[in-house]
Formats: sequence, C-alpha cells, structure tokens
Amino acid sequence: MSEKSILRTTPSGLRVNGLTIFAAVLLVLLLVLLVGGNLAFNRMSRQPEKFARSPSASAPANVAPAPGTASPPAAPDSAQAQKAAAPAATVTTIAFAPPPEDAMPEGQYGDVVRRGEQIFMETSKYAGRFVGNNLSCVNCHLDAGRKPNSAPLWASFIHYPAYRAKTGQVDTLASRIQGCFEYSMNGKAPAADDEVITALQTYAFWLAKGAPVGTPVPGSGYKKLQKPAQPADYARGEKVYAQNCALCHGVDGQGQRSADKQVFPPLWGPKSYNWGAGMHQMGNAAGFIQANMPLGLGGSLSEQDAWDVAMFMNSHERPQDPRFAVSVAATRKKYHDSDDSMYGLTVNGHVLGSPR
Repeated sequence: MSEKSILRTTPSGLRVNGLTIFAAVLLVLLLVLLVGGNLAFNRMSRQPEKFARSPSASAPANVAPAPGTASPPAAPDSAQAQKAAAPAATVTTIAFAPPPEDAMPEGQYGDVVRRGEQIFMETSKYAGRFVGNNLSCVNCHLDAGRKPNSAPLWASFIHYPAYRAKTGQVDTLASRIQGCFEYSMNGKAPAADDEVITALQTYAFWLAKGAPVGTPVPGSGYKKLQKPAQPADYARGEKVYAQNCALCHGVDGQGQRSADKQVFPPLWGPKSYNWGAGMHQMGNAAGFIQANMPLGLGGSLSEQDAWDVAMFMNSHERPQDPRFAVSVAATRKKYHDSDDSMYGLTVNGHVLGSPR
C-alpha cells in the first residue's frame, strides 16, 4: 500500500496516520459502551421490579404444566404487591367504664352533675312537670345510666349529635333527651336550655369522662339480636312473661309501687311508654330483655324467649303516639310500617293504637 493511501492531511496541515484514527474511534466506542452499561446497571439496582423478567419469559409460550404440578402464579406488579402486603383495615372497639359515683366532683359543677343523677333516677319527682307516666330514665338505662347493653347515658354523650331516621335530621343530645320526655315518658319536652336538660347533659358528660368520642364502644346501645328462628309468638311470650316477669311487673303489667314510689315500672297501659317510644319496637325490647332481664339475671333467657316476650309485651295497649295523624292506619303507614311494630295490628280482636 502506498504512502498516499494511508495518510491524510488535516485542515491544519498535519498529517495523521489512518491506523491512529481507527484506534481512536474504537476507544471512544468502548468508553460509550462502558458508561452506558454502568448507567443501565445502576437503574436496575434502584428499580429491580421494573426490570424483573416475567416468570413466563423463561418458558416457551403455550406450554401446559406437567401433570400433577401447579402453574406458577403470575407475579404481581409493585402496586398490587404493596396492597397485598398491607394489613386489612379493621374496626377496633374500645371497652369503657364510667367513673364511680364517689368520684363526683365538688363545687357548682358537681352540684349540677348530682342534680342530673337525681332527675335520671327519680324523674317524676325532680322533673314531674314534663312527665306523663310512672317511668324514670333509669328504667330503660340501668344502673344509673352506667350499665352496658341498656343504652347507657354515657354513650349518648359520645354519639351525639347524630342523624336519626326517626326525626329525619341531625339531633343534638339536647333534642334526643327532649324526645325521651315526649315518647318514653309520655310527657312534654323541656326547652333545650331548661335546667332539666342542662343537668341531664352535664351528668351524661361526667359519666362519659375518658370515653372515645365517635368510636364504636361495646355495650353503648341495646343488644342487637338476630331475627328469631321462629317468628315471635304471643302465646309463647305469655308463658315466658308469667314465669320470668310477672313477679316484678305484675300479672297485669302495671309494675309495683311502694310508698308512692314506682319500684318496678309498668310495661303497658296508661302509665307506661307510648307508641312512639323506642322500646315499643320489638328489636329494641328483645335486645334489652335478653341482656338485662329478669333483673340481675341478664342472659338467662334465650334469644327466642326474648323475642316472644317482647312481642307479648308490645301487643298490649299503651298511650297514643304523639305523631298520630288522621287515623291509626295512616299513622302506621307513616311511622310504623314494619314488622318491628305492633301498632295498628289486630291482637285478640283489638286494633292496637285505637280506643277501646
């Protein structure tokens, strides 16, 4: 090869050997490959899941697994893997015990707390102008409003304000207590700023000291029972009542009084709760009965017995629903149209809710 074929002249007039140029180009290419490979390796080490091979990549497509072997599961992508690894969300419930009576505070605040307890325990005596029957708050909210599974008073403080289907609005604790006077006490609602409402709210607040607000707490309402295996039955309920309830509440359901004080409450009749009270609903009554009755022997009745005796109890006449409109049939259709209410149904030849 002649010197002319392997020599080049640069624009500056320098002569460069062709082999030298070839070697320089080769060196640059090697450097590019080394730098590029290093960058790719670093990316893979930072994001291994992005560059991982699919399990099926190493096996021919459309090949069935050998008999007796399981197909390998598809590898989840990163988001799916993280979701699967995350623990399932759970709703935690917190047990709560209200403060004992001997822990009541002193001073003017303590005076109002004590007043609230007095109203709660003997409602007719301390709030008689708002009461129309022989019941007290403690009859449905046992142990001075402390006992679980009897809609304890402390629970009302931590769960209100709340929307209620019964009123179709968000009720405050004050309006909820007003409803108790109107329905359970068959009376009239005190004004929201009346000293009776203030005292009961203050007592509820004190009982709820340390309770979690807006969080499910065991025993904060009435016990919820499953629907009974057999439909609730009047005749069976009558037997349960005679054996377990009549001793305290009387054969006639009118309870017992001593020295002009109601010792055991009436369960039906003119001095009991009216047709708008929550206890007239068989689900509420059955849950309360099964958890708490006979008094001191809660849980001794079967759930079927509780449903039967609740049906028997609420198949007797009681004061009219304050929301009565036009007729019993119209009132049932508007407020009681469910299998949870006996209002407007015929029992022993009488339409419940109608005058005798």
